[in-house]
Amino acid sequence: MAKHTQVILIDDLDGGEANETVTFAIDGTSYEIDLSDGNAKRLREALSPFVSSARRADSGQARGRRRGAGGGGQRAMTREKSAEIRAWAKAHGHPVSERGRIAASIVQAYEDAH
Repeated sequence: MAKHTQVILIDDLDGGEANETVTFAIDGTSYEIDLSDGNAKRLREALSPFVSSARRADSGQARGRRRGAGGGGQRAMTREKSAEIRAWAKAHGHPVSERGRIAASIVQAYEDAH
């Protein structure tokens, strides 16, 4: 039996459909937010004057990243890969949320099984 799982991101600001998850950091805390292209652009434009005047912190502290660029812990993954891991986790009794970051232990368990 074929099974198709689809993950639809919801924009955390306006409730519409989101196109990407944006990760950023401030005061040592990293944040993730699901945004439409327009809202992601607005966020980047709002932060632009600060980013252009700032220096990069390479001391291992929390850092932001853009669309799948590497940088620290868990690598960004495609929506399809996330959906595949979530479906596998649910089928194998692992607790996993419908959206947001997937726990590294679940990703590792998935990778170990494949």
